[in-house]
Amino acid sequence: MSSAALSTDPATTTVPPAPGVDGHGVVFELADPYHRLAAVRLQQELGLDGVVFAREGPRWVLRVPRPPVDRIEYLYDIEDDNGRRSTITDPANPLRSPGAFGEKSVIEFAEYTRPAWLDAAGVDGDERPFTVAAPRLGGEIRGSVWSPAQLAQDIAAPLLIVHDGPEFAALGSLVHCVAASIHAGALPPTRVALLAPGDRNAWYAANPDYADALVRDVLPSLPPATVRIGVGVSLGALAMLHVHRSHPSWLDGLMLQSGSFFTPDLDGQEHHFSGFRTVTGFVASVHEAERDEHPVPTVLTCGVPEENLANNRRMARTLERLGYRVHLQATRDAHNYTAWRDALDPHLTSLITALSGRHAA
Repeated sequence: MSSAALSTDPATTTVPPAPGVDGHGVVFELADPYHRLAAVRLQQELGLDGVVFAREGPRWVLRVPRPPVDRIEYLYDIEDDNGRRSTITDPANPLRSPGAFGEKSVIEFAEYTRPAWLDAAGVDGDERPFTVAAPRLGGEIRGSVWSPAQLAQDIAAPLLIVHDGPEFAALGSLVHCVAASIHAGALPPTRVALLAPGDRNAWYAANPDYADALVRDVLPSLPPATVRIGVGVSLGALAMLHVHRSHPSWLDGLMLQSGSFFTPDLDGQEHHFSGFRTVTGFVASVHEAERDEHPVPTVLTCGVPEENLANNRRMARTLERLGYRVHLQATRDAHNYTAWRDALDPHLTSLITALSGRHAA
């Protein structure tokens, strides 16, 4: 249902200050002077316990210990006396962050540093859409390729192949990061292939038909590359590792963020996911492998409070055993595009630079 029926209106009520930090932790408040609400809960991805607000006079208040992050994305889940529930942003906090499922309110602590490249100039570029028939999937794979304007189409250059590409460009500023890094001289001219997810849960769940379609139908249609680097977040990261393991010679590096490397013992809470058995089967095959035909430099990032951190650590150890040069970075954020954006530099830019230098040698 619409949040309008339940939300408090800042224009007609006394709005408490935005969340802040006191001597005990973080304090959230929601004004409710007319007692229209029966309960308020905090929606967040930090694994916090006890996130039900308590009424204190004309407002609802929640105090939680300071989590080990530099920013918090959150929503309020509000409920009226009839049990009707809705989700709203914090009317007292104007700071918002975009996300795949809409905006959330944000707290940025003093330790948080916004990437400088967000405000830096970038090289001009051209983005060309593509549609490739994928008979193995019974449909088409769509996307676009961004190229620096000064790079001729027939000149080989580093190529990023990005799962959830349109979302990462829009919500995580991926293309701008590359354009700004090229402009600053930190990267060579680099192209970015932004792959639309299509039937995401089916395609990205270690689907051999998708891996075959990507390698045999899509990659040959893209501009020439000196090196190819696979980039993915969450289930898209799992899918990119699956593509590489299925077709070892096509990718030269991997950037995998908050990868869904599910195992039954670590991720039983995901058992309802339709692709759980397929994903866990693939992940088990990687952990049980004795060798890898083509280990590549790999960067993994994952937030400190994420459920995926344990399975990412386990996967990092396995890939290292198989000969991959692995760097795992635990970030002080959660499972969201801003966290993945903030890790692009230096982790992705360093990977591109290292691979480009190695290739040139």
